[in-house]
Amino acid sequence: MEIEMKHISKSFGNNKVLRDINFSIHSGEVHALMGENGAGKSTMMNILTGLLNADGGEITVDGKKTTFKNALDAEQHGIAFIHQEMNNFADMSVVENMFLNRELKKGFGVLDTKAMKEQAKTALDRLGVDISVDTLVGSLSVGRQQTIEIAKSLMNKTQVLIMDEPTAALSENEIAKLFKIIDSLREQGVAIIYISHRMEEIFEISNRLTVMRDGLTINTYETSETDVKQIVHDMVGRDMGDFYPERKPEFGKELLSVKGLNSGDTFKDIDFSVKSGEILAFSGLMGAGRTEIMRGIFGVDKLDSGEIFVDGEKVEIKTPEQAIKHNIGFLTENRKDEGLILDGTLSENIDLPSIDGFTKKGFIDEKADKDFVDMLMKRLGVKAQSSQDLASSLSGGNQQKVVLAKWVGSGAQILILDEPTRGVDVGAKREIYDLMNELTDRGTAIIMVSSDLDEVLGFSDNIVVVYEGKIQGEIATKDATQDKVMTLATGGEINE
Repeated sequence: MEIEMKHISKSFGNNKVLRDINFSIHSGEVHALMGENGAGKSTMMNILTGLLNADGGEITVDGKKTTFKNALDAEQHGIAFIHQEMNNFADMSVVENMFLNRELKKGFGVLDTKAMKEQAKTALDRLGVDISVDTLVGSLSVGRQQTIEIAKSLMNKTQVLIMDEPTAALSENEIAKLFKIIDSLREQGVAIIYISHRMEEIFEISNRLTVMRDGLTINTYETSETDVKQIVHDMVGRDMGDFYPERKPEFGKELLSVKGLNSGDTFKDIDFSVKSGEILAFSGLMGAGRTEIMRGIFGVDKLDSGEIFVDGEKVEIKTPEQAIKHNIGFLTENRKDEGLILDGTLSENIDLPSIDGFTKKGFIDEKADKDFVDMLMKRLGVKAQSSQDLASSLSGGNQQKVVLAKWVGSGAQILILDEPTRGVDVGAKREIYDLMNELTDRGTAIIMVSSDLDEVLGFSDNIVVVYEGKIQGEIATKDATQDKVMTLATGGEINE
């Protein structure tokens, strides 16, 4: 299947989201689609798959002008969209999920269970994965659930598969398996539109890439004929210099230390400390226990034993409220479920930990509160029409900035940032790194949990590596290499 989108435009009111989009995809290729959050990538794909109507331009499929009525129409014509937020039902089996709303039936409306299981197994076998079709989806890893979504699309004889941030929640092992599946599909003639912010993936898996900015397609390249510097320039419209800003830390006193933290079989004997002005990175494979340790420190999850010291004094933290009183902030990995009130305004989200400071005798000083929120939104570069916009209306990168604004505004001296740049475009990443630098220059201590090894090595001062719920080692970033960190992350030891 050959698809071409020519001069596509789309506006929402006075907001021109797409101005002049040109894009093509050919059978048997992986075409990466890149751009900052808000560049128009999702709108463009929604137009292609019939979820939105274009204001101008045309789409041709195999040379014939085509407009799909809706997503189902697009699917029936061989175009499937696997969204970042998957729509699986955890308490249903694999086969039930794969045939939801399109069940096969025999006479008198009786379900043809045998035929559905056979077709589901055939689709999974095509991907080379061994998953029982009777397994409950909720018992499977995110990577395996994603595989089911791909298999489900193949049952519709999909010829073009759109994948939106497919590796955002996958482990390194699951990413490797996904790439094998993508290679297999490419060999079978399936065209894949691959949307991702991860540069290393784009250069590993794609044949061509198109960069979007401000509703325009800026350039399309053969992947082998371009480089990261060029792509970043196209995405942000300027040279950004080094990807990671320079660190010139000046460590002060120890702000947080923990001793002998234990929580069941999740983590044991956790000891570490972080100083004023320091970025301490926590690295390790997915499932090692990094996030769980942070949730225990912040009072989200119960600790069985151990001690926490803030500014040299032993403290008791059993709830997030107690953590906040001790000037600890926590940007959670799952910002949508735990970091934001999605149906709340930006103002309600940002001043949540700080609202008491604007309340006198039960009344809120609305002007002071608004000035405070507007100042933080401007400082962090939150792109929104006003502080009264709903959090759910923002792009992923801007949602991340809102959560950061909440904790910056709270005056937290100890910030735990769990995957602070996951799902964030390259321009927003640099803004977050610059903010982290500014915070540590002002004496904030930052603990950064990250699955991005380049980020860990490129933007931290010291690295703690967690393996199976234990600290396997700690190393100064200046002495660290990928090999050393991965050795510790897989249970090995390094000999200095």
